[in-house]
Amino acid sequence: MDEHSEYRGRIAPSPTGYLHVGHAMTFWTAQERARAANGKLILRIEDVDLARCRSNFREAIEEDLRWFGIEWDEGPFFQRERFDLYRDALTKLRKRGFAYPCCCSRKDVAAATLAPHEENAEPIYPGTCRPNDSYSVEAAVSAAKKKIVQARRLPPQGREVNWRFRVPDGEEMRYVDLALGEQRAVAGKDFGDFILWRRDDLPAYQLAVVVDDAAMGITEIVRGEDLRTDTFRQLLIYRALEIEQPQFYHAPLIVDLAGKRLAKRDAAMSLRALRERGLTPEEIREPARASQAPRPY
Repeated sequence: MDEHSEYRGRIAPSPTGYLHVGHAMTFWTAQERARAANGKLILRIEDVDLARCRSNFREAIEEDLRWFGIEWDEGPFFQRERFDLYRDALTKLRKRGFAYPCCCSRKDVAAATLAPHEENAEPIYPGTCRPNDSYSVEAAVSAAKKKIVQARRLPPQGREVNWRFRVPDGEEMRYVDLALGEQRAVAGKDFGDFILWRRDDLPAYQLAVVVDDAAMGITEIVRGEDLRTDTFRQLLIYRALEIEQPQFYHAPLIVDLAGKRLAKRDAAMSLRALRERGLTPEEIREPARASQAPRPY
């Protein structure tokens, strides 16, 4: 980030459950860094997955954030209102040859690959639908639909395709994380071709987050360490769309007594549950800092 440009950070909760302590501490870190830089903090609600997002969780987000002591300067903005931007970005990637149609389901990919090397990571895509170097989008769509018919005996109109980003196999990638230092990965080895647009006609996280962060002028992204590998995927999208990339700060995760990171299914650790038990934000923050996962990097 240029020293003369304004710092713009963001917090981006998803209304698929109540916010837990892990979310809150990452958002608290984002607020601290924005305030230290005398910058702006933007609230974006990542509700692109219409089937999983719930209005009651969406309404609870702002209340829980304010109770915890988090304030934002702009927003909330909602992904469900920004689909045209995502479609435009996908069109550009298709025209530039970075995206191709894929008829493989998650089960198909999992069955064709070994277990992922990192918790919650996707298996490396085996390239079942990946076209050769000389292909047209129209031909690729036709080929993908033929595979669908052959594999599942369904008419082409009965099943749509995913759109995947074609990673540059063998490219050694790196970026400097403001919390973790230099991060490295090899495209095609540490992560494979990933989904940009889902067969149910929804943009995938990787595409939506890049488009939103670019459109909102985000200069630094603060999020949990579990998204480190996603950063490499997103850097490829930034480059393909010829968009300036932000800086990244991956905060340590909050873990439970067994050393596992918290999830939304851990209802007892939600801000709402802790608040109902009479705890104050201050009483939550200090123990949470002490329970953050160690960093073996």
